[in-house]
Amino acid sequence: MTPSARQRILDLFDGQRLTPVQRRIARILVEHAGQAGYLSSGDLATLAGVSQPSVTRFATALGFEGYPALRDQLRVTIDGYRHGPSTMDDTVDTEPVSQFEQALSDEATNLQRLSDTLRDTGPLTEAGRLLMQSRPLPVLGMRAAGALAGAFVYFAAKVHPDVRLLHEQGSLFADRLEQARAAGAVAMLAFVLPRYPREAIDALREARACGLRVVTVTDSPVSPAAAESDVVLPAPVGSRLVFDLHTAPMAMVTILLQAMCDSAPAETQERLEAFERSTATRQIFLP
Repeated sequence: MTPSARQRILDLFDGQRLTPVQRRIARILVEHAGQAGYLSSGDLATLAGVSQPSVTRFATALGFEGYPALRDQLRVTIDGYRHGPSTMDDTVDTEPVSQFEQALSDEATNLQRLSDTLRDTGPLTEAGRLLMQSRPLPVLGMRAAGALAGAFVYFAAKVHPDVRLLHEQGSLFADRLEQARAAGAVAMLAFVLPRYPREAIDALREARACGLRVVTVTDSPVSPAAAESDVVLPAPVGSRLVFDLHTAPMAMVTILLQAMCDSAPAETQERLEAFERSTATRQIFLP
């Protein structure tokens, strides 16, 4: 089975939002591409180490009525490739592409998509201005997005006087929002990534209900978080491996920090110089 055929099978899953278990099933189909169209649901479940109902749910998640319909499509994809007209691609002797190479290649594409989106600098400029003006600045990141929110807060604290990481839920979260609003906050930054935690979407609604403008970094302009946001900054997420790759969202963290600095250059420079003096006095970093 050549890399081109593997790619055709991968294309069946492209753009689909699959759970980690479903991605494991997809990976097994790609790894066993030669037999993919002839595996029973039990065979596939055994190879992937999952239950047969998980295989059925995987097929329906892709839009098929059940696993037999997906298997029929795989046969068409594989056999149509084998017996179809010869192309130059089919005859070129190339090294197989590993799942890791493919995943990183997809991330390069995601970064290019992010670059294309940022040709219109309007939303990013508005977001930077809003976030820099909000004193304090609450920042939300739940579950998978928590690491991105934490990274943003770490660096933002060097150029913003009052950045607050929000990780509580329920009434405690509402308390923190009200306290931030009473202290002068005008905006909240949120990182909301697949699989879109319900509590994160509820938090966006609460923030807007208490009068804050919401800037959201999410994977798509049509994600569930977009409808609850005032400014949406889309950064695509890689989904080829068992767990998502957040290369583009992580790039957006630094890009958004730059937009904040650009909105208040004099204040930013003053704070950065004060930070450098402090680190030198306390000898925080090695020479």
